[in-house]
Amino acid sequence: MQVTETLKEGLKRELKVVVPKGDMEVKLNERLERMKSQVKLNGFRQGKVPVSHLKKVYGKQAMAEIVNELINNRTGEVLKGRDERAAQQPEISMTEDEKEAEKILAGERDFEFSIAYEVIPEINTPDLDKLKLERPIAEISDEKVDEQVLELASSARPYEDKTGKAAKDDRITMNYLGKIDGEPFEGGADQDAQLVIGSGRFIPGFEDQLEGAKAGDEKTVKVTFPEDYGAAQLAGKEAVFEVTVSKVEKPGDLEINDELATKLGLESAEKLRETVKDQMERRNGSFTRTKVKRQILDELDKKTKMELPKKMVEQEFDNIWQQITQELEKTGRTFEDEDTTEEKARIEYQELAERRVRLGLVLADIGDKADVEITDDEMQAAVYQQVQQYPGQEKEVLQYFRDHPDAVAGLRAPIYEDKVIDLIMGKADITDKMVTQEELEKQEDDE
Repeated sequence: MQVTETLKEGLKRELKVVVPKGDMEVKLNERLERMKSQVKLNGFRQGKVPVSHLKKVYGKQAMAEIVNELINNRTGEVLKGRDERAAQQPEISMTEDEKEAEKILAGERDFEFSIAYEVIPEINTPDLDKLKLERPIAEISDEKVDEQVLELASSARPYEDKTGKAAKDDRITMNYLGKIDGEPFEGGADQDAQLVIGSGRFIPGFEDQLEGAKAGDEKTVKVTFPEDYGAAQLAGKEAVFEVTVSKVEKPGDLEINDELATKLGLESAEKLRETVKDQMERRNGSFTRTKVKRQILDELDKKTKMELPKKMVEQEFDNIWQQITQELEKTGRTFEDEDTTEEKARIEYQELAERRVRLGLVLADIGDKADVEITDDEMQAAVYQQVQQYPGQEKEVLQYFRDHPDAVAGLRAPIYEDKVIDLIMGKADITDKMVTQEELEKQEDDE
């Protein structure tokens, strides 16, 4: 086999591979010898078919199999021999001339094919020990815990009858019928529905128009469904609701005690506070990790410069652009609605694609040098985590992953990334900074 480099331009490489017809003939004869003991042909005992006859009957088929195996197996060997790693699956091309192809399959011509690919660039990873990061931490006070307990326990809040007009935080009981263009629509009616005014459970504007209502009042509520409403047939539509209020109630006092804890499934108020504080700490930990991770990615992006494989960037941009255009189409919006133009958006998402490719290569390089691996147990846990998101369909989802190894492989990337981020956090110079709960959550919103 002869390998000749025909292009070396930046990260681009093209190779010409020639397998002499004599070598192809040897491989063909070896294959036919193996077939000899298995083939049954009329007029011959099994195992006694002459190789010359097998070549007439199965020669082209066997040679086609040899060609495919050479392409599949030798491509990796060629790159390994050159001490190169392809950024993506190499592109293989061979003659499209039918006559030439026939001569190759007949063993009359050398088999030639070309390999085109981009190599992984040289990556100069910054010294992780010198990365300076700031970790925001919010102290969870007893007052904040009690606030969260009361918020979570709002469903257990007692209500008592109220005479007079409904105000914010009051609960009304009502019957309603919604219409669009004078016609009732599916899901637009209910009986004895309860709504706490100000809870934000209904369409924007609905609750506001019920403030001041009294028991026995009949109200006409006009609203417009949001453009991104879950039911596409209602999105952006104007609707009129005929509402009859049957009861108005005001909220009673909600006290954190053992009785409240029991209603929420816990044995005591102390246990309720512990549980809520634990949830808040885990939530804050997630906020903090996301903030630190963003700093790590920003620092790596800023400190690492390299030539990027164009094909990888193009593929990443195409993925991003497809998501963006599909979302705009789904919501009926345009780039102008997003205060931009298609040209500006393309520039912005091109930069994002380059950032993602750059960071992907850097994180992979860091993980590779540190021998970061994903265990079978971690992959299995990831699969079952996905399965649990579809209660009642566990068997079907599990079977899907069994039938689609590529779907399982898609779960590997975020696990690998998190392990590399943990590795970097363990090496970087991190300074803790105390912030308020509001500041921590505000920072997360900004990210």
